[in-house]
Amino acid sequence: MFDLVHKHKRVVQVILMLLVVPFAIWGVESYRSGGGGSDTVAEVNGLKISQRELENELRRQQDQLRRMLGRNYDPAVFDTPETRRTLLESLISQKLLASAAQQAKLTVSDEAIAELIHSAPTFQVDGQFSKARYETALRTQDPPMSPAQFEQRLRHDLALQQLGRAVADGAFAPRSVAARLAALETQKREISEVRFSAQQYLEKVKIDEAAVKAYYDANTAEFRTPERVRAEYVLLSADALAKEEQIGADEAKAFWDKQYGARFAERDKARQRIEAVLAEVKKDPAKFAEVAKRESADTASAQQGGDLGFQPRGSFVKPFEDALWRMKPGEISGIVESEFGFHVIRFLEARRQDGKDERRASHILVATPGEARPFAEMRPQIEAELRKQRASKRFVEAAEAFGNMVYEQPDSLKPAAERFKLPVRATPWIEKSANQELGPLDNPKLLAALFSADAIERKRNTDAIEVAPGTLVAARVLEHQPAAQRKFDEVKAQITDKLRRREAAELARKEGEAKLAELRKGGEAGLKWSAAKSVSRREPQGLPAEILTPIVSADVAKLPAYVGVPIQDAGYLLVRISKVVESAPAAGAQSEARAGQLYGAAQYEAFLASLRERADINIRKDALEKK
Repeated sequence: MFDLVHKHKRVVQVILMLLVVPFAIWGVESYRSGGGGSDTVAEVNGLKISQRELENELRRQQDQLRRMLGRNYDPAVFDTPETRRTLLESLISQKLLASAAQQAKLTVSDEAIAELIHSAPTFQVDGQFSKARYETALRTQDPPMSPAQFEQRLRHDLALQQLGRAVADGAFAPRSVAARLAALETQKREISEVRFSAQQYLEKVKIDEAAVKAYYDANTAEFRTPERVRAEYVLLSADALAKEEQIGADEAKAFWDKQYGARFAERDKARQRIEAVLAEVKKDPAKFAEVAKRESADTASAQQGGDLGFQPRGSFVKPFEDALWRMKPGEISGIVESEFGFHVIRFLEARRQDGKDERRASHILVATPGEARPFAEMRPQIEAELRKQRASKRFVEAAEAFGNMVYEQPDSLKPAAERFKLPVRATPWIEKSANQELGPLDNPKLLAALFSADAIERKRNTDAIEVAPGTLVAARVLEHQPAAQRKFDEVKAQITDKLRRREAAELARKEGEAKLAELRKGGEAGLKWSAAKSVSRREPQGLPAEILTPIVSADVAKLPAYVGVPIQDAGYLLVRISKVVESAPAAGAQSEARAGQLYGAAQYEAFLASLRERADINIRKDALEKK
């Protein structure tokens, strides 16, 4: 079948992860010697984990949660000894794998590293590797990386990936297990619900002031207002410069002639060829396989007369799939164009496998060069590209002058704003924890600069900081408020409400559990159940995992069966399972692959456990406390 997966998809994902995770976690010294020094929090077979590694991993996790939760994110909730222990366990697992990879002498060659980096779209311009783009991407990390550091780090992570795949891919799941797994995934359970909402119990709850004060005294950190600033900033971007550029029609046409003209001519020839192929197979459909072997550029399927085998939806690129699913068995399509070229498709037959509709088709592919459309159609795209190219060159020159100006005239942003015709924008209050939407200011390096002594005490501009490729921001603090403890009277009502809701949820849980016990003894419990509905692991009907899992895992040897699930701070859910509908699908390729993945994951975890048993691991427990 024609290739629908990029050659280095998995490796590109690794590269993108390396660019997201702060380098201080996996610095070269980090996995050679563990970082060393007196700040070591753990040591694994001689490989040390430093306090800096743990803090940076915590920061990375908090940054992810902040992006996910926005204003609802509270950093204090996630910075606990338990959180630090979980993160440390993750780092210990990485060190165990690194130690095992070293012992196994797993390496990745310089040639392989170079090929992978050159093939990553992240480092390409117009489909070609760009050294400038590569170096810029590394330079804008926090902290910056040199190519040598990045390549060493990539080599390390790929070696660990080799080890992990070698362990997991060796697992084999018997077909009987795959069949049982498929049956469990499709087994349906008919359920009804009764919800004991905490809201119903609020009126019964009375909280005395002593309990409120005790909570305040025990959780003072929860009621501290964080340090914050109001600031102004100016933003210089290549995108803004691009909008100022004017591209003439002659320049755009010359660019099209050079970049796309020859390819467009090839595309015309390819269309003429596919039209001839279509005419030939329409005239004599019995010759389809013969023509496919002779003409198709998809060499893998051409050897089979163009036959692609049975495939479900999602296996083909969209234009091909849309055309195939509109056809009738035996029908031959017209010309279908995809990113791979021109296709003629023959729909052979359909079937249903593992609960999915599958179609078997043959095709003939006449490949076309990359993007090549008429000039009139491509003109807006070409003009945008030319504006971008010009702006990139201007930005390099402007960036240096912009950076010099905000540094040399540190008492005001106005000179830089006037020189580059930029607006000076003001911010709302920005908390040091930055658990809010900050737009272009949402950058760790810029936030650190805003909360530095230079910015707060001396009222100086920050440096011009690259917050994204082609985007520089310089900021200046207008007003500063230090962290402060909120007084008890200010938060008394807030604490009272929180404790009332917590106690109401506890009352709901107790009544729910009492009803559950009564039902399990054969009583009626006087409950009004909801309308019945069927759920399964594959079709949860909107139930979250924490509710679905106990339902599908419950013992149903005797029906009805009952399950109770506490819902944090919201009450209690009581579920009646009245019917179980078994399914016995064949152990098809999908279920076998799923079972293999589960076996592989289990084998990988067992491998990690065995490494841990044999490892020399020392942990400084005091280092897990919040600093």
